[in-house]
Amino acid sequence: MQNQARKQITLYSDGSSLGNPGPGGYGGILEFKGNRKEYSGADTHTTNNRMELQGVIEGLKLLKEPCNVEVISDSSYVVKAINEWLDGWVRKNFAKVKNVDLWEAYLEAASTHNVRGTWVRGHNGHPENERCDELARDEEERIKLTL
Repeated sequence: MQNQARKQITLYSDGSSLGNPGPGGYGGILEFKGNRKEYSGADTHTTNNRMELQGVIEGLKLLKEPCNVEVISDSSYVVKAINEWLDGWVRKNFAKVKNVDLWEAYLEAASTHNVRGTWVRGHNGHPENERCDELARDEEERIKLTL
């Protein structure tokens, strides 16, 4: 039986928070062969790093089969953790690591995928990153109005 090739997915994500901590939002775009799906969400009391990571988690959760996923983010925290730090954190049982709950959720969401992070400079005219930022800020403003 032949192994079916995994789909190559691009996951763009961004997050933000007002006050850090404060109300926050995330936005993301999943792309596959020219098809796009946008998603977003918010939290009433969060940090920028938590929203950056939540955006990646929520995007991974939308995938219905194992995929190769390139996460494109302006968060060096998220990209370096995915590419460099996460294995060591797991070996050390997340000792002295912030946002353990979300990193555990990330590991679960990423468990069937091959994930690699790519960093892009934020607010630098990258169209998908700018759109994710817009989605995140819209959610942030929406949740702020409910407080």
